[in-house]
Amino acid sequence: MFLQNVEENEGTGRVGEIYRKQLDAQRFVMEATKCFTTRPDLLPIYTDFNDAIRAGFSLGMREWRLITFIAARDIPSTYCSHVYGKQLIADLGSTEAVLAVQRDFRNAGLSVADVEMLAYAEKITRAASSVEQGDIDRLRAVGFTDQQISDIALCASFRSFVSRFFDAVGAGPEAHYLSGDAAFRAAMTVGKAI
Repeated sequence: MFLQNVEENEGTGRVGEIYRKQLDAQRFVMEATKCFTTRPDLLPIYTDFNDAIRAGFSLGMREWRLITFIAARDIPSTYCSHVYGKQLIADLGSTEAVLAVQRDFRNAGLSVADVEMLAYAEKITRAASSVEQGDIDRLRAVGFTDQQISDIALCASFRSFVSRFFDAVGAGPEAHYLSGDAAFRAAMTVGKAI
């Protein structure tokens, strides 16, 4: 990373608690977490907000990952593409399915609802000011509630913020998230080189 931050063995108080939780779960603290500790007061706020968004998310974690993955593609965020691309392999069944979604989610065998959800997320990420009532009407027509539509917007917008912040401070994907498949790794590198 470009900036100084609290290292894994230096976390105290709430930062230490957050670090220990990640270490227990995955044996490392993500750079996405560490980068908020250049201002240590922000990590608990970010963590609580992120946890609250996810806890109240009215769609499933598969949908969270799909929205995030498409937003990461368009930001473009290499970090988030690697993290969510790897996680989506289990959701979609193969690296080929993940690559198909990244290339063209409209023709990747997803449901009509998934395609509308991702089209909305894509539009938000590329130019949120271009969203119109017709975009919302299409989502309602395939069964999304207003709360779910709000959650899609929140997920895509939140990713737009955090991914840009990660890049701005030099956070990058951990080795855990980098595929051994060179072609998949190259496809997930949509922004900054690793």
